Amino acid sequence: MGSPDENALEVVVGRLLTQRGLTLAVAESCTGGLIGHRITNVPGSSAYYEGSITAYSYAVKELILRVRHDTLYHYGAVSEQTAREMARGVCRAFRADVGLAVTGIAGPGGGMPEKPVGLVYIALAAPDGEWVERHVWSGNRWENKARSAEATLDLLRCYLEGQL
Repeated sequence: MGSPDENALEVVVGRLLTQRGLTLAVAESCTGGLIGHRITNVPGSSAYYEGSITAYSYAVKELILRVRHDTLYHYGAVSEQTAREMARGVCRAFRADVGLAVTGIAGPGGGMPEKPVGLVYIALAAPDGEWVERHVWSGNRWENKARSAEATLDLLRCYLEGQL
């Protein structure tokens, strides 16, 4: 299998985090650890990667990431508000400079008209701001997870390159 290509997002963001002297933590729901897996495929990632939590249940989102109960019950786990609180929470929990979060409906079930299968929110929390993106993917479960992981790493790249 070997190391990722030098242009892979996990390599690019690793280089940028190292150059800026920043640390990263990740909160994953629908991607189930895929982002952490990609980051740790990069040799030397322990220099900037603090760790991640796969927070699938409401209870773990509340207990570990400190997502407010009211947020989950008013907006749901798949919402801009929850993604934002997950990113803040993982930043605090791991004492990292930057927190990333992803929550969504990977499919094939679980969708509703207002929240279809493939709906994903990704968030980034940093000392200088917070950003959230909404995506709706149209692939199968694996494709939706892979696209979500890629989009989350790309949001981080944009932040680190000063494009947000």
